[in-house]
Amino acid sequence: MHEFHYADGELRCEQVAVASLVRKHGTPLYIYSQKTLSDHYLKLDHALAPLDHLICYAMKSNSNIAVIRALANLGSGFDTVSGGELQRVLAAGGDASKCVFAGVGKTEGEIELALRVGIFSLNAESEPELRRIDKVARRLRMKAPVAVRVNPNVDAHTHAKITTGTYDNKFGIAFEEVEGVYARARKLKNLWLKGVQMHIGSQLTDVAPFESAVRKVTPLVQQLKADHGIQFFSVGGGLGIVYKPALESGQAAWWKKTPGKQILTPQTYADRLLPLLRPLGLKILLEPGRFISGNSGILVTRVEFVKKTGAKNFVSVDAAMNDLIRPAFYDSYHEIVPVRKSGRKKISSDVVGPICESGDFFAKDRPLEKVGEGDLLALLSAGAYGSVMGSNYNTRALPAEVLVHGSKAGLVRKRQEIKAIWGDESIPPWLGSSAS
Repeated sequence: MHEFHYADGELRCEQVAVASLVRKHGTPLYIYSQKTLSDHYLKLDHALAPLDHLICYAMKSNSNIAVIRALANLGSGFDTVSGGELQRVLAAGGDASKCVFAGVGKTEGEIELALRVGIFSLNAESEPELRRIDKVARRLRMKAPVAVRVNPNVDAHTHAKITTGTYDNKFGIAFEEVEGVYARARKLKNLWLKGVQMHIGSQLTDVAPFESAVRKVTPLVQQLKADHGIQFFSVGGGLGIVYKPALESGQAAWWKKTPGKQILTPQTYADRLLPLLRPLGLKILLEPGRFISGNSGILVTRVEFVKKTGAKNFVSVDAAMNDLIRPAFYDSYHEIVPVRKSGRKKISSDVVGPICESGDFFAKDRPLEKVGEGDLLALLSAGAYGSVMGSNYNTRALPAEVLVHGSKAGLVRKRQEIKAIWGDESIPPWLGSSAS
């Protein structure tokens, strides 16, 4: 479900006309629906209600502090992967005691920060990291809560760049080695072996890989509970969304059942995993990102030119791969719809940005309503791995972001000023003074 829909031919986010936000804030423009964020979080929370559980939103998918605050207000924890992300949570009013800290390259400074603010757990990815955590904790005269990330060697059958649970990936410790790692870690006096964690990949739209991984890891979890008294099991994140929904009365098709296919809903996920997890008698952590934020956002862009060649109809827009890199990076699909329906005939088009790279595109050979200069298009399902992966490539300013709540809209990130892009740069004296 999402809260983007047409009313009288005009695209709306909840009760707010998208075009009215563009008139106020310009393009490119990210727009987020708070109701969509809340609904997805609460549906998952409800589905997991039979378990003692904690949802730790993977903020790498969308780390705007307004998004974080909206979820923190619902009781969400957060999955962080850097000291900066942890500080974002705190700046947004989130609770460090509901946060986990993942990642393969934690610095001593990041570990110290996490321990000082009272992190729920540091998810360690190697034995050298466990030794580093112990060293920092000893210096601080603290016990560091840790969980080892298990690599279960289960293929998630997702894109190669977002697969994380096989032995070809950099993440975690091989399944067969984990018991020995815990036995050795137990000798490190400043570690608290609090739990165990796994994560097999992102953008999974089938529950089967999750079930396979949980079935494989649960006997290990039971043994670690018996031997070391662990208190929680994190099953990771990775719940996906379907990026090819039909925009119909605010209902995205991914939330419905499709003939011949069982869509991955929170209840489908819970129905398959709860029977495996409940007998463990442990707190269960879940680290979803895209599932909560993906369909909550759109990227609005303005058509600058339409160019016809012998083979192609190019629609050049003012957004680019620096604003939304997923199509260029992953060959990902985003549905593209007009902000105002025209009813005009659809034309096979390439939607491209202004960056000087052939990979700067949002769609190729896509049937789109005929558009002209000044028309507005919306790229749907852009709430995850959109603005958060933005860059200043080609010295392009980062776009503004707006959060909508019912009939209210708030600017949650102002458009970056061009001069701010090089504001932290300087010219050494021997090159002479710069022009103003």
